Amino acid sequence: MLGRMKTAGIIGGIAPESTIDYYRQIVAACHQRASSYPALIINSIDLTKMLDLIAMDRDAATQYLVAEVKRLADAGADFAAMASNTPHLIFDEIRRRSPIPMISIVDATTAAARVAGLARLGVFGTRFTMQGRVYPDAVIPAPDEQEFIHDKYMSELAKGTFLPETRDKLLAIARRMVERDRIDGLILGGTELPLLLRDAERPGIPFLDTTNIHVNAIVDEMLSSS
Repeated sequence: MLGRMKTAGIIGGIAPESTIDYYRQIVAACHQRASSYPALIINSIDLTKMLDLIAMDRDAATQYLVAEVKRLADAGADFAAMASNTPHLIFDEIRRRSPIPMISIVDATTAAARVAGLARLGVFGTRFTMQGRVYPDAVIPAPDEQEFIHDKYMSELAKGTFLPETRDKLLAIARRMVERDRIDGLILGGTELPLLLRDAERPGIPFLDTTNIHVNAIVDEMLSSS
């Protein structure tokens, strides 16, 4: 008989579209793997406030996110995860101050890349994720490409707008990175990016879907022994 499933706490709303994707994937994975449905608490926070704090005051951003993790713990979560790559700029300090264990999207993605045997990865994401070296060993796009990716991320993807022309231009950047930078895989280091690129034709390299990878790590923890 299946023991008690751990209750996961998700810091979501950063951005809302990918939080919805997390919820759907976690529910589906728990049902598939355990023939059960998850105990899941979502704390949907203010994306604009979080990004402003990360841009201007990392200490204040850390305090803000630690407080939101504590809200999850107070609500009964056994562990927590942040449904976004960008706040992982300050993940280590948040985890150090968290009252409950935390599952890192970066750790999970790095492990998945290692299992896949990928050695030279590129990364797409917000400006904070790319320039802040959230994935420190990854190759980042050229400056003008970074600006395009960040602008489309914030003006379209984070608002739930997914345009074919944006997908085509992102794929063109990926192809250039394959030729120019010799990358052998691409981290979709923004949890809205898979919503646009998950089913796209790949430019000869695998895409690491950080949402799906993170979801699998979260479900592993939910189903682990209490």
